[in-house]
Amino acid sequence: MSLQQGKRTLPLPYDDRPDWERDGRDWPHRAASRFVEAAGLRWHVQEFGDRQVLGLLLLHGTGAATHSWRGLAPLLAQRFRVVAPDLPGHGFTDPLPPRRLSLPGMAEAVGDLTAALGLTPRLAIGHSAGAAVLARMCLDRRIAPDLLVAINGALTPFPGFASFLFPGIARMLFLNPVTPKLFAWSADRAAVRRLIDGTGSRLDPQGLELYRRLFTRAGHVSGALGMMANWDLPALARDLPRLDTRTLLVVGGDDKAIKPEDAFALRERLPSARVELLRGLGHLAHEEAPERVAEIVLAEAAATQAAPA
Repeated sequence: MSLQQGKRTLPLPYDDRPDWERDGRDWPHRAASRFVEAAGLRWHVQEFGDRQVLGLLLLHGTGAATHSWRGLAPLLAQRFRVVAPDLPGHGFTDPLPPRRLSLPGMAEAVGDLTAALGLTPRLAIGHSAGAAVLARMCLDRRIAPDLLVAINGALTPFPGFASFLFPGIARMLFLNPVTPKLFAWSADRAAVRRLIDGTGSRLDPQGLELYRRLFTRAGHVSGALGMMANWDLPALARDLPRLDTRTLLVVGGDDKAIKPEDAFALRERLPSARVELLRGLGHLAHEEAPERVAEIVLAEAAATQAAPA
């Protein structure tokens, strides 16, 4: 693979992508997987439920993939047609070119995917950065769900100087071709456990193994870094008061990645939002307790008439 830059041809440094036959050999719900061409990319998509019922779009967060929904998706599929893609550069989906590695660029690509799938989501659920993509899609009128659910959503900038520092560090790491390879080389089970524990969540051995499998692939790591490096959360935060979609902010009380109190502050800026606090759960609350999250989401969907009885 190569990247055209003016008259020069530069090699893409992170071509060690997760391989479906190797890394996806026992992927959760493998029978629900297929590959779709859209927006110039080859996407890995999982679908659950009846195609004749209301649509639901699931978007995972930075560094994750469809395995993040392994417990929640089947529960939601009892009421919805559930579609869960790997975001560009993550899991088994192709990366976006650098010029499109932005929040609007990601939202546009996912919008093209939903159009290719014939999906008109009545309910949209995003975890962390996935919630930011969905919020951007709603603001840009690419989707118009009855309900948007943000699970520990990364919807506001880091406070103070950190809002400039962290994207800059991610950009520097992303541009260094050695960084993803070093990260992948050091991603043993103990390191991945420390990383997950640092979010305030406790995952079972299968969950840890799936993250470890992805983190040992430099292409997946570079996809996550590229996403963070080009994220413009201040621009999204300025636009959020225009978000007229009913919004449920699901918050893990033990989240160490995004402060729970940020959701309560954000609620005051959104026209139609409420917060549901899940005590004892961390940043990956939907993986720790999918039944609790499903119960809350389905109840809210029924209240907004976004779900069949």
